[in-house]
Amino acid sequence: MTATSIKSEFSGHSGATLAARIDIPAGHVRAYALFAHCFTCTKDILAAKRIAAELSRAGIAVLRFDFTGLGSSEGEFASTNFSSNVADLLSAVDYMRANFEAPSILIGHSLGGAAVLAVAGDVPEAKAVATIGAPADVAHVVHNFGTKIEEIEEQGEASVQLAGRPFTIQKQFLDDVRQSVLTERISTMRKALMVLHSPIDQTVGIENAAAIFTAAKHPKSFVSLDNADHLVSRAQDASYAASIIATWATRYLAEDQPQGMTEVEAVRVSETGEGKFQNTVHAGKHRLFTDEPVSVGGLDSGPSPYDFLSAALGACTSMTLRMYANHKKADLGRITVDVSHAKIHANDCMECTAEEQQKGGRIDRFERAITIDGEVADELREKIEEIADKCPVHRTLEASSKVVTRVSMNDSKAAN
Repeated sequence: MTATSIKSEFSGHSGATLAARIDIPAGHVRAYALFAHCFTCTKDILAAKRIAAELSRAGIAVLRFDFTGLGSSEGEFASTNFSSNVADLLSAVDYMRANFEAPSILIGHSLGGAAVLAVAGDVPEAKAVATIGAPADVAHVVHNFGTKIEEIEEQGEASVQLAGRPFTIQKQFLDDVRQSVLTERISTMRKALMVLHSPIDQTVGIENAAAIFTAAKHPKSFVSLDNADHLVSRAQDASYAASIIATWATRYLAEDQPQGMTEVEAVRVSETGEGKFQNTVHAGKHRLFTDEPVSVGGLDSGPSPYDFLSAALGACTSMTLRMYANHKKADLGRITVDVSHAKIHANDCMECTAEEQQKGGRIDRFERAITIDGEVADELREKIEEIADKCPVHRTLEASSKVVTRVSMNDSKAAN
């Protein structure tokens, strides 16, 4: 759900070209994040894509890339190890620093999580680190090789089935992970940490999350990904993890900048490039999506334009009633306003005047239902509808408005 998803590439630790994708949000980019995928995975796994989408929704651009020898990246996987993954991450940081902005947020899944923990202290611009199903001991990954470990030790390498695919693992990989100790790196990285882990993870046990959390200094947080598998392969689990990380990460960033500033402050609406109708809405410092339902070709990723119009009427009604009650020092319980919208024929409008009905055609009809919790004094009960009708948005909808449009071209042809 980004405005732009750009294919890119950069040189990894060995000089091999690494395939990358950077997801850029619509409007102002608030910060940048770097995502490291799991062992033998790629940048395009579901968890990576969902996290990039949620961070983009919050105005954060995300770079995700394939480690050497994986996905679309060059190089031989057999010649890589944990140290080379860490070196690739630092190459990614250098690439972002030179071409965009150094990452403020580091996110890693499984062994990628261990890698971001190892590298975090070497990225001074990074303020927050999130791990998903990460091992506390890098050597933990060796258990995935099963009975092949002895063959690797004796023969120098062996073919190992991982996630249904064969990978050549060399002895240097075993030696490297056994020498990689994360505890000190975690305790001295001086970054905010969020540890996400499933209690039923059969690949990297939940005890790893406890060890990482214990080694880290505050601020640190733990989130249980209940019922999720190690790869976070279910869409609902990936979306949950993504939304949690996006919400948490913004706490460690500078305040978002207001958008839509023209001659006067404005609401800015921009197409995202996702689906037919999805747009991002910038209202001051607030970022929202507007869309259409799936039934009419949208993604249903946000309220429709008429939903926003109904919300404006409902919110204005509630606020107007609350202001009146406060002014009169009247005891008024919690206010709820339900607003529905429909287009009807004017001659079917029971609330319309005879003149309005005679004009014919279709008109917009908003039905507003106001609910007040608790007892309401009789004198106030009689005033509720009258005060609600004085809501400024109500008056705007019932009055005639003038929409003034200016069109400008933001391209090279217009400039010429």
